[in-house]
Amino acid sequence: MITRRSLFALASAACLLALAPAAGAADRTAFDRAAFDAAVAAGGPVLIDVYAPWCTTCKAQSKALDKLFRKPEYAGYEVFVVDYDSEKDVMRSFGASQRSTLIVYGGGAERGRVVGDTSANAIEALLAAGL
Repeated sequence: MITRRSLFALASAACLLALAPAAGAADRTAFDRAAFDAAVAAGGPVLIDVYAPWCTTCKAQSKALDKLFRKPEYAGYEVFVVDYDSEKDVMRSFGASQRSTLIVYGGGAERGRVVGDTSANAIEALLAAGL
């Protein structure tokens, strides 16, 4: 018999697997303001990924990102995932109103963003702007 507790545990595990990076990809972590602020202050490349597990566009972007993060030039990226369904306040703080929003920071400032674009070329150009 499946209890609410076991159903919740299964759902939580599925969400964590969805955030898990592919081999060679940058680590994708749940958004944490202090960690994000520290990463931006350090000046390295940072990606904000506004993601919903049910969003097909988000999934397509993730596939493109996983492939791109296997390239050595993008290995230094820190990736923070903002949950579209539960972190509306975080989204507002970034001026992001839609899921499938990717925002890149480099040198301590925002360098670009795309919304809903699944083109590997557009996403790569965005990542390059953060280097």
